[in-house]
Amino acid sequence: MRVDNEVLNVLSAAECHGKNLVLTGQLDRNLYTRTNKVLEAAGGKWSRKEKAHIFDIDASERIEQIILTGDVVVPKDDFEFFPTPPDVVRHVIYFADIRDGMRVLEPSAGQGAIAKAAHDAAADVIIDMYELMPANNDALHALNLRLSGIGEPVDFLTVVPAPIYDRVVMNPPFGRQADIKHVTHAMKFLKPGGLLVSVMSSSVTFRSNKLTSDFRQLVEERSGHIEELPEGAFKKSGTMVNTVIVVIPN
Repeated sequence: MRVDNEVLNVLSAAECHGKNLVLTGQLDRNLYTRTNKVLEAAGGKWSRKEKAHIFDIDASERIEQIILTGDVVVPKDDFEFFPTPPDVVRHVIYFADIRDGMRVLEPSAGQGAIAKAAHDAAADVIIDMYELMPANNDALHALNLRLSGIGEPVDFLTVVPAPIYDRVVMNPPFGRQADIKHVTHAMKFLKPGGLLVSVMSSSVTFRSNKLTSDFRQLVEERSGHIEELPEGAFKKSGTMVNTVIVVIPN
């Protein structure tokens, strides 16, 4: 069941309290009917007593999944790891314009799909990375490429920034707007004149909360741009999350 952006925006502004979801603002009858249809399909039951839609799991988790995919049905991964498909990797590398002598950072490196392409893009490039998932760190070791930072699992958001990189290329986790937090943190690692290219959830284009509005303002202030990826770009990786590529100069 596909969900239009107007309804997704209503859901992103909703207040979640445990299993209860409360819609906010004044909705016209048509918009409320469409939103209610989505909530019911997702398992939310209207309670007149609670004046809320009640789910059998945490409401914020359920709604976040819908916002990310634009669909009621969402495959889920504990680490939110979905390998970057080859076509998406090509887009990232194209926009990154990696050249000889550059130092490149890939946070949330996964199993190295972007790192391998960055390594192939220039003959003399240094690639540093961080990865939280233990099995992925093992896969990165097995690549036998000149990559650094492979070792104990590391949460990138805990790393102290050092502005030493010409490029940051990344496909961060999306849940609970983690992609915005990762990209904003990653910007602090760029040299002046550097460039960040990241896959992100398409929700960065329509959510109206402060975190998202501030992020869009950051992209605009840095003369960056957002490129839509085709629907189903990550289907082969096991998710229908709608995605974009965000390009931000430093």
